Amino acid sequence: MHSAAEGLELVVDPSRRTGRTLLAGGVAQSYVDLTDPRYLHFEYVRRMAAVVDLAAPPGTPVDALHLGGGALTLPRYVGTTRPGSAQLVVERDAGVVELVRRELPPPPPGVRVEVADARDALTAAPAHGYDLVLTDVYQAARMPGHVASVEFAAEAARVLRPDGILLVNVTDLPPLVFTRARAATLRAVFADVCLLADRRMLRGRRYGNLVLAAARRPGRLPMGRLETRATRDSVPGRALHGPALDEFVGGAAPDTDAALGLT
Repeated sequence: MHSAAEGLELVVDPSRRTGRTLLAGGVAQSYVDLTDPRYLHFEYVRRMAAVVDLAAPPGTPVDALHLGGGALTLPRYVGTTRPGSAQLVVERDAGVVELVRRELPPPPPGVRVEVADARDALTAAPAHGYDLVLTDVYQAARMPGHVASVEFAAEAARVLRPDGILLVNVTDLPPLVFTRARAATLRAVFADVCLLADRRMLRGRRYGNLVLAAARRPGRLPMGRLETRATRDSVPGRALHGPALDEFVGGAAPDTDAALGLT
């Protein structure tokens, strides 16, 4: 999320009376429907939700760690579709937390919000404590290096249960160099990785968001069902996995703390 100093506001969606968009410095960050937490406006959020939906049997509660809170779109969705879930949301910007608390409906039961740095919170989290870790951490439209390294991915793997899944929102532009490096970084740690994205982005025709999913156990990601969900979305997408992801990553190398200048 952006700093509160850059200007935070919630604006009404002119095409949907109950929709609210969280803006930071004029840039859309999150979208919440006041009456329907299942309504997901942004395509990348729908792709993340598809993985959440398929991560466990329908309605089964999960333990989820959200790194980057925004307007709590996905915590609201998980709490509604999987009642009884225990969710910790970590948001670094106290201004965002205060605005969302003041202006939007309260989140479902079981959602706890903490103001902290994402990596610090991940490092402090217990081993094998979560079924899902969802990361959407940005500063000035850039993913900070300390949440983009092999060491960060290893911490995420540590806090996930054996069948747990990590989800990462990536913002990129053609030729998707940053996304290729993120995929290579996750593959250095996780046994099963896939990329979900708008077909136009994969063809180098637009800027936007892509989603990486990673699991500790080989074959954990339900690729057939994820591919079906991606193709049926209102913004049709693709799921790259196995050889297709090999081709996409190409010669990209994993990023370490040292390579990113963090040590």
